Amino acid sequence: MLRLLILLLSFAATAQAANPPAEPVEIVLRHALSGEPAALLVELVDRFNAQSKSEKVVLQHLSMAADPRLLPHMALLEDDEHQKFFNSHPRLLPLWKALSLTKQQIDAKALFPVIADVVEDNRGRLQALPLALSVPVLYYNRQTFRKAGLDPAKPPRTWWEVQETAGKIYDVDRRCAFTSSNMAWVHLDNTSTQHGEPIANETRGGKTPALALNSMVQVKHVALLSSWYKSFYFKYFGPGREADEKFLSGECGMLTSDSSLYMRLLRRKPFDFGVAALPHHDDVRDAAPGRLLPDGALLWVLADNKRQEYAAAVHFFQFLLQPEVQKAWVKGTGYLPMTPAAVAALAAGGDLPPDILQRTVERLSDRKYASGAKPKAVSGLGRVRAILSEELETVWANLKPAKEALDTAVKRGNVMLQPAPADDTVVR
Repeated sequence: MLRLLILLLSFAATAQAANPPAEPVEIVLRHALSGEPAALLVELVDRFNAQSKSEKVVLQHLSMAADPRLLPHMALLEDDEHQKFFNSHPRLLPLWKALSLTKQQIDAKALFPVIADVVEDNRGRLQALPLALSVPVLYYNRQTFRKAGLDPAKPPRTWWEVQETAGKIYDVDRRCAFTSSNMAWVHLDNTSTQHGEPIANETRGGKTPALALNSMVQVKHVALLSSWYKSFYFKYFGPGREADEKFLSGECGMLTSDSSLYMRLLRRKPFDFGVAALPHHDDVRDAAPGRLLPDGALLWVLADNKRQEYAAAVHFFQFLLQPEVQKAWVKGTGYLPMTPAAVAALAAGGDLPPDILQRTVERLSDRKYASGAKPKAVSGLGRVRAILSEELETVWANLKPAKEALDTAVKRGNVMLQPAPADDTVVR
């Protein structure tokens, strides 16, 4: 009996040596996050890898990509980052197609309608995972408000009130009354959305939408900002997030930027700050101040990979949608939750954001707050924002009036818009 047992154990060891366990399917995720979001992404990837023995996600920061042309399997990127990420515009596989190929499911209806609207194509199919979205809000320095004789419990609600507030701040502190990050997104895209204006009209020549960012509302708004710039009420530091640091340092009294900055402010606590809704023009008919355009980095699957690699990517997407995983992600980064289940998990842990951001989250479930202003069947909108930023700088430099600058931006931007491909891949 003992001899038989030894023979069986010897046979099992030989069989295991002849057929070693299969190596896990390895997929690469390229990203450009920094700080807390980057550290948290590392933690979540480690959690996924620990529970998945047959699949492994490898993180690759953009700065560590030895050759950007060697494409990863997934990428967390914004509209205008494709050239920076890959030195090209590679083919992206829509998420709905990856789900079809792998016979997996992610229900688009599980997402908040306003969030799903950002990543759905014109047939309601998911193209990517809306992992790192924000909405624009107004931040203000309560200490500066008190110094200027302003009530810190009553931040400005309209752009005219912002002007009055900036004037009072300027009287006591001439460094920087008001500034903004992400100018094109906050002050053109979202001004359009709030006031019922499209970012692009339906068609140009029956094929590609034509930009509509030079309507009366946008011209009026940019002209107002220009008057503030000349009066030193408004300071411009760059088209990206340069102004965030000026606010964090205490130099600027008010800032319009994205909602995820709230978590960074909360951790650093540079001073007593407040957060309020993005102001609007109350003299525009049918204005809907709460209707905003979420934006940020989306998690994409790249095309031309193996089926088992697509399956691994889909399983990672499904992992990120788990309520407890979303809870950790939203709590650590300040990005918008993707599903009602995530909000329930946050509420259960007592981690809901302050009132104004909580109202924003509540609106995510109401499709009437989906902007509908951003066309879905086009590519090139990221490059359009770069053009808009360039033309806005000519306004600040007093080289062009608001209307001429926006007319020029629309003319230049229309060249960048391209119809979405008719096949199952997206070229961005």
